[in-house]
Amino acid sequence: MAEERHITWHHPTITRDMREGQNGHKSVVLWFTGLSGAGKSTLAHAVEESLFDIGCRSYVFDGDNIRHGLNKDLGFSQADREENIRRIGEVAKLFLDAGVVAITAFISPYRKDRDWVRALVGGHDFVEVYLDCGLEKCEERDVKGRYKAARAGLIPDFTGVSAPYEPPANPELTIDSANKTIEECVATILGYLRDRGVISDGGQCDGL
Repeated sequence: MAEERHITWHHPTITRDMREGQNGHKSVVLWFTGLSGAGKSTLAHAVEESLFDIGCRSYVFDGDNIRHGLNKDLGFSQADREENIRRIGEVAKLFLDAGVVAITAFISPYRKDRDWVRALVGGHDFVEVYLDCGLEKCEERDVKGRYKAARAGLIPDFTGVSAPYEPPANPELTIDSANKTIEECVATILGYLRDRGVISDGGQCDGL
């Protein structure tokens, strides 16, 4: 578009490395994906709480919360789902640059959309966390009543019922959220972050 020629990228004077140094930890995007009811939001907030307790700066982008504001104009067609993920990918990239551990909790059913975000933020900074919880178990939980409504035909394009879910081919982490406790799942994720050098081995985010 013609007007785009009048847009110039402004390079900041404060860099991501400087922010990470001040924060005392690295930034990264933790991308939680899985069926509705797999425990994405619950686990994302539990991880955030644990990071907060050790002094790390983090923020959870919850799928439902984002659709109340930033993405309230989007539905659940494939095109709208793609735009939903594109927008949150761009926001997550900004938080990455801000030196924050960005935690996203979205079904994000299409592999190509998740791969697009990976390419956007950079593979080393994108940690795909697949919550491996079968459809039957997710329906048993159904705390929001969505599966029941989808089975009754009240919710169209519902992932796992009338719309597909494509599991990650090679996620950085696979979490057995059907059989593991929240505490066990959180420990696995924090252990991964320590192994990756995102947070320190000392247990506190007080310097790298």
